[in-house]
Order: sequence, then structure tokens, then C-alpha cells
Amino acid sequence: MMNAISSNRRVFMLRVAAAGTVLGAATGARAQAKVDEADETAVALGYKHDTTKVDAKKYPAHSAEQKCHNCQFWQGSQTDAWAGCAMFGRKQIATNGWCTAWRKV
Repeated sequence: MMNAISSNRRVFMLRVAAAGTVLGAATGARAQAKVDEADETAVALGYKHDTTKVDAKKYPAHSAEQKCHNCQFWQGSQTDAWAGCAMFGRKQIATNGWCTAWRKV
């Protein structure tokens, strides 16, 4: 009887550990999602992965020095290639990107 209980407990603990690993990997994958420039929010904000690709005629107030990593909404460090942004929820944006929400730090 004791071996059956011990065996069931061991199986249960292995399943819990496996489920935790799967959930952790899924959460990490979601956190890694990068904003697509064609995304509805990205289009609305004029987001580009590369600040040098911003349409100067459409956004005359834009300057090449304005980059996501020096914006107050940037949620990473200046050395991160991609990080979160308050404007894009759980999706990541490029360090050298830009959008109309850009505000100097």
C-alpha cells in the first residue's frame, strides 16, 4: 500500500513539474512577441522598427535622434535590442524604432 501511494505521489509531482515547465515556456514565448509594423496599433502610431525609415513628410516633427530606447515609454535598458513599451502591451519593440507616442526621457 505504501509503495502505491509513494508511486502516485511521484507521478503527480513529475506532472506538476512538467506542467510548470510548459507554462513557463509559453509565457516566455508570449513575452518575446515582437510588434509587426502592420499591426493595428503600430499603424495607428506610425511605428517603424528603424527610425531612419519614418516618412518625414507624414511625420515632420520626427528626428533621427528619436528612438524607442530614449523614449519614456521604453521598458528595457539602452543595450536591449528589443523590449517592452507601454504603448504596445506585451509585444516588444525595436531599440532603434520610433512611433508618434515618442516622448523624451
